[in-house]
Amino acid sequence: MSAGSNQRSEDQFLCSICLDVFTEPVSTPCGYNYCKNCITRHWDVNNSCQCPLCKKEFHFKPDLKINTLLREMVAQFRREAQQEASSSSSEQQAELRKTEAEIQLMIQKRRLKIQELKESVKVSKDAADRETVEGVQVFSALMESVQRGLDQLVEEIQDKQKTTEKQAEAFIKDLEQEISELMKRSSEVEQLLRSADHLHLLHSFSSLKAAPPTKNWTEVRVHPPSYEGTVVRAVAQLEETIRKEKKKMIEAELKKVQQYAVDVTLDPDTANPDLILSDDGKQVYDGDVKKELPDNPERFSKCVNVLGNQSFSSGRFYFEVQVKGKTEWDLGVARESINRKGDITVRPQDGFWTVCLRNGNEYKANAGPSVRLHLQSGPEKVGVFVDYEEGLVSFYDVDAAALIFSSTGCCFTEKLYPYFSPSNNDGGKNSAPLIICPVNQTV
Repeated sequence: MSAGSNQRSEDQFLCSICLDVFTEPVSTPCGYNYCKNCITRHWDVNNSCQCPLCKKEFHFKPDLKINTLLREMVAQFRREAQQEASSSSSEQQAELRKTEAEIQLMIQKRRLKIQELKESVKVSKDAADRETVEGVQVFSALMESVQRGLDQLVEEIQDKQKTTEKQAEAFIKDLEQEISELMKRSSEVEQLLRSADHLHLLHSFSSLKAAPPTKNWTEVRVHPPSYEGTVVRAVAQLEETIRKEKKKMIEAELKKVQQYAVDVTLDPDTANPDLILSDDGKQVYDGDVKKELPDNPERFSKCVNVLGNQSFSSGRFYFEVQVKGKTEWDLGVARESINRKGDITVRPQDGFWTVCLRNGNEYKANAGPSVRLHLQSGPEKVGVFVDYEEGLVSFYDVDAAALIFSSTGCCFTEKLYPYFSPSNNDGGKNSAPLIICPVNQTV
């Protein structure tokens, strides 16, 4: 039964007095239908037998008979209404069960997300605790080294001063001894001068005339100790200690970032036509001959650059590149939307985070403006590490376990690709390839 027909049927079966479905329906002589109790009570209350709808009055109270046909129709209507209500209730219950299942699923997903977030916080806290412990150990060792160096410096200065004081004290003691002898001789001379015994004077004169044996103090000096270089040497020793501790820290850091090693291969669709790529996509060099290749949007048209196949838009990643035997190269990462046609400015403002070698021994970080890097020795293998969320790009001398340069506070908003430039061949002087190496995580 449709909702519309059900509404019309219900209106047909409503008593106009109680406004409910007929109960024991009866018909008045004028043809209208009411619940038997409703119309009887209505007449009793009003003391007149008038039809509530047409207002027809009856002189005598009509003998009302149950309208059996209408009663059957009302009963049928009630059954159908009950069945429809039951069916509708079942459908609603099904919908409610579906809604309840969806709600429970949403609750479960959110509980899992809460658990995931809590676990992330725990992992972060554990990492922070480990880093704090390591930091405290390192700085405690450095502070102990500083204190030890200071104590040694003070002790060395004090030892020199004590030596000077002892030397001066020895000189003073000798001088005081001589003064004592001279005063004794002076007293004897005075007594002799006051003596009236000329014979005694003549007898003692020869022995008192000569001064007692003394040292010539004219050239005797107490020279203050020289402290030149004392503090410098102490600071140099401290710097050496710090250098060793720093090297240990960088070695430990390098081991950590090597855990994020990814397999990088070169993308031939981005390679400048001058470049020669190995079949395995791991090596690239300038062939010094431009190949006929389609100038697709991804390809570098002028600069001898190539990108990696792999892109990264979250997390951390690390790769290593051999640069041995080269006089010029560029390495790092670049965002997807970089300019690839014509002249290119390699700097963070234009989407590049790189370090480079020029003229065989000039290392720079292309930080916009570029930063000159003073390296003890040229790296033969460079490690590149990126923390996307942290906005960090770091470069390492893998063999020396030394940090070359770090770009911090970078803002990454799109995909990043490994970036390589073996630079121009330079008449064969720079013909060695850049080689993407497997990462040895046991370094």
